[in-house]
Amino acid sequence: MKSEQIPKVVVGLDNMKRTPDLEEKLNFIFADAFNTPAGKAVLQSLRSITIEAIAGGEITDHALRHLEGQRYLYGLIQRRINKGLSQKIVKDRKDK
Repeated sequence: MKSEQIPKVVVGLDNMKRTPDLEEKLNFIFADAFNTPAGKAVLQSLRSITIEAIAGGEITDHALRHLEGQRYLYGLIQRRINKGLSQKIVKDRKDK
């Protein structure tokens, strides 16, 4: 009886299951998309309305949860960018 090969699956930065190749590809895409002048400007704009936003004591529970969701998404984008850049460094070193 032949053993069936089960596709290797990893849990990505966003807690979603994907193949390692797809996870790596996503990281490269994020790094490429946000490593342009326009991408960096978009990222800075998102940072200013999420990470750098200050919520006072009068913020409602719903508004705070919304802001934290936005911050999570910004953080996920930044982590994918960082991972994609580090993958490129490793790939470049292997290619030499």
